[in-house]
Amino acid sequence: MIMCKTSKEIGGMGHSLKRKEDARFIRGLGKYTDDVQLPGMLYMDIARSPFAYAKIKSIDKSVAMEIPGVLAVITGEDLKQYNLHWMPTLMSDTQMVLPTDTVMYQAQEVAAVIATDRYIAADAVQALENSIEYDSMRPIIDPHKALDADAPLLRPDKDGKTDNHIWHWQTGDEEATEKAFSEAEVVVKEQVYIPRIHVASIETCGCVASYEKAEGKLTVWMTTQAPHAIRTVIALVAGHVGLSEERIRVISPDIGGGFGGKVPVYPGYVIAIAASFLIGKPVKWIEDRSENLQADSFARDYHMTVELASTKEGKMTGLRIKTLADHGYTDAAANPSKFPSGLFSIVTGSYDIPTAFTEMDAVYTNKPPGGVAYRCSFRVTEAVHAIERITDVLAQKLGRDPADLRFQNFIQKDQFPYRSALGWEYDSGDYAPALRKAMDMVGYEELRKEQVEKRARGELMGIGISSFTEIVGAGPSKDFDILGIKMFDSAEVRIHPTGKAIARFGTKSQGQGHETTYAQILAEELGIPAMHIQIEEGDTDTAPYGLGTYASRSTPTAGAAAAKAAHKIRDKARKIAAYLLEVSEEDLEWEPGKFFVKGAPERSKTIQDIAFAAYTNHPQGMEAGLEATHYYDPPNLTFPFGSYICVMDIDPKTAEMKIRRFVAIDDCGNIINPMIVTGQIHGGLAMGIAPAMYEELIYDDDGNILNGTFMDYLLPTSVETPNWETGHTITPSPHHPLGAKGVAESPTVGAPPAVANAVVDALSHLGVTHVDIPVTPFKVWQILKEKGVIS
Repeated sequence: MIMCKTSKEIGGMGHSLKRKEDARFIRGLGKYTDDVQLPGMLYMDIARSPFAYAKIKSIDKSVAMEIPGVLAVITGEDLKQYNLHWMPTLMSDTQMVLPTDTVMYQAQEVAAVIATDRYIAADAVQALENSIEYDSMRPIIDPHKALDADAPLLRPDKDGKTDNHIWHWQTGDEEATEKAFSEAEVVVKEQVYIPRIHVASIETCGCVASYEKAEGKLTVWMTTQAPHAIRTVIALVAGHVGLSEERIRVISPDIGGGFGGKVPVYPGYVIAIAASFLIGKPVKWIEDRSENLQADSFARDYHMTVELASTKEGKMTGLRIKTLADHGYTDAAANPSKFPSGLFSIVTGSYDIPTAFTEMDAVYTNKPPGGVAYRCSFRVTEAVHAIERITDVLAQKLGRDPADLRFQNFIQKDQFPYRSALGWEYDSGDYAPALRKAMDMVGYEELRKEQVEKRARGELMGIGISSFTEIVGAGPSKDFDILGIKMFDSAEVRIHPTGKAIARFGTKSQGQGHETTYAQILAEELGIPAMHIQIEEGDTDTAPYGLGTYASRSTPTAGAAAAKAAHKIRDKARKIAAYLLEVSEEDLEWEPGKFFVKGAPERSKTIQDIAFAAYTNHPQGMEAGLEATHYYDPPNLTFPFGSYICVMDIDPKTAEMKIRRFVAIDDCGNIINPMIVTGQIHGGLAMGIAPAMYEELIYDDDGNILNGTFMDYLLPTSVETPNWETGHTITPSPHHPLGAKGVAESPTVGAPPAVANAVVDALSHLGVTHVDIPVTPFKVWQILKEKGVIS
C-alpha cells in the first residue's frame, strides 16, 4: 500500500501528480533538435554504402558540387587530414567516422554533403551515391562463420589482430558447475537465439553544430541521453584541433525516445561538428527513418546454449550458459568497461541456484555496430529470457506446473541481502507474493482447467509465466564507468528567496517524466510544493556533471542525489530556523515544510520563511543563500522484480495468435508517482511484446537488410497491444535514500519470456519445448504443420 507523507498540495512521493512537462507536449510545443533554427544554418546529408563489404574505388565529388547550393563534399580522406576519420566507441573499440578505402556494412556512411538547403543536400547525396565506384567483397553475416580459420580478417586496422574474435568473458565457478551437472538427476538444454532488433524511437538521431570562431566555442544541440559524456568524447576526439572541453557546450533538448540508442556517438555527429568547425557556420544533420533503422546501433543478436540442472523433485542445482554475441563491424556497446557483456550475469534470476557458470564470446561481422543496452539495463533482457525460458523447459521435462516450480526455487525473503552464484548482492526481494498476486488476478487455477478442456476439443491455449529480477542503478563507481568516467549522478538544488526552487540534474529525460518525479522527491524532502520546483536537464553549461539517463538509472542515482542535496539544504535550514526562533537546533523537529519547537508546535518557521531569511536575515557569519549540490555514488545497484502472466489463444487452423490477457505485477520499491510508474509499465509492456512477436532485423547472405523500413520492420501499435492489467507489491531498497529502485525497463525485460512461454505452453502437448522470438504466426504454422495439426 502506498503511504503519502505530504499533502496533495505539496505533492511529495506517492501522489499521482499530472506530468508537468505534458503541458507543452500535448500542445505540440516540445522543443526538439530539428526545431533549432540558426541564422545562416547549413544542412548536411550523408551518402551511404549499398554494399556490406567493399573497397571504395573512387568518389567523384564533382557530380554533387555542380548542383547549385552545394558548398562542400566531405570524404574520409578529407577528415584524415585532421585525424578525425576515426573515433573511439564507448567500449574503447574504434570506429570509422568516414572510410578512406573500405566499407564494412550496408548503409555505412561514405561521404557527406553540405548545402544551403536540406533538399538540395538530399539531391546531391543521391547524385554522389550513383557516382561512387566499389569493388564488392563477400561479407561475413553469420557470427559462427566469422570464427572460421579461413574467414577474412575484418579489422586489419587493429594492430596484431589475426581473427574476428573481439573478447572472451566468463564468470562463475566452472568446475563446481560441471560437477553439479555431472551429478544432476535431471538436465535440460535449449538453443536460444535472440535476434538483432532496433530501438526505433519516434525521433531519429540528429544534431545542430555551431562553431563560433570569434569565441572559439562549439555549441551542439543533439539527441543524446548522456550530454556530459558526449561532451567529454568530443573533447577527446577533437581536442587536438582546439576543441577543448571548456569550449564545448552540449544541449540535449526534448527527446522523442532514446531506449539506449541515443547513448553512443554516431559518425554524423562528428562530421557535422567538423563541417561547422571548418566552415564557421551552423550545420544541421537529421537522419531519415531508413538511415536510423539501417545504420544506427542495434541490440541483441545473441546465440545462447542454455542448460539447467536439477533434482528429480525440481530443486535447481546448476546453470550453465554459453553465448556467441554478434557485435557487427565494431564493439560500440554502451556497457561499463568492466562488463563487456553488460550485466548478463544476473542470469540466475529470481532463483536460489547454488552454482552457475556463464561465458560469452563476441565477434566482428559485416553488420552495423552494436549493440546498445536497448530496453534493459545492460543485457538483462537476454539474461531474463534465458532463465525464464529454461525454467519452463525444466517444468515441462518434470511434468510440473511452472508456477509451482518457481515457488519451489525462489530466493526466500529472509535470504536478502542475497549473494547470487555469479556474484551479485541483491538488495531486497519478496518474489512469492508477486507471483501469487498475479495468479490471483488472472485466475490461474481456473485457466489451467480451461486449458485442459480446450485441448480435449483440439483448441490451443497457453499460459506463460515470467518471474524476473532486474538490476538497475549503475554505479557504484567502484565497478561502473563509461570510457573511464565513473558512474554516479548529480543534483544541484537552489531555493529562491520566495521559497520556490530550481534543480538541475546530470541525467536527461526522454519521456520518463523527470520534471515531475524529481520535483516530487524534492517536495517530499523539503515540503516545497512540487509545482513550485523547476527541473532542468541536458545543458552541460548549467547542469552538474552526470552520466545520463539509460538502464533505468535516473531514480536510483540522480533521484537519490536530489534527496541528499535536499538533506544538506535542510541541515542549513535548521540552523536558520533555530536562529529565527531563538532556540537550539536540537530543540527543533521537522515535518515536511516546516521546523517547529519540540512541545510548542505553534512556534514554527516554514521552509518559505527560512528561504527568505537565507537571503535577508541569516545568522551573522553564515554564508547567504540556500542551495546544495550532491554527487551520489550508490553503494549498490537496486534489484526491482515482478511476475507476469500472459494468456495466449492460437487458432489451430491459421496459427493466428491473440493475447487474451496479460497481468503484470511489478515491485520497484517505494513509488514516487503511481500514475507515471503505471504509464511506464504500459509503455514497457508494449515494447516487451514487440521483440516477442514482431521485431527482427533480417539480413541476406550478401549483408542486405531485408526489412529496413517500417513497411517491413514490424512494431506493435495500439491495435496489436492488449489491455494491460497491472498491479504492484512494494519491497523498498534498504540502501537507497528513498527506498526506490527504478522501473522503466522492467516490463521490457519481463514481457518477452511471458509471451514465449505462453506460446510454447499452448504447443507443449505436441512435444514443443522452445520457439525463438519473435514468435510469429508463420513459425507457429510451420510447427502445427509439422505436428500434423494443419494438413
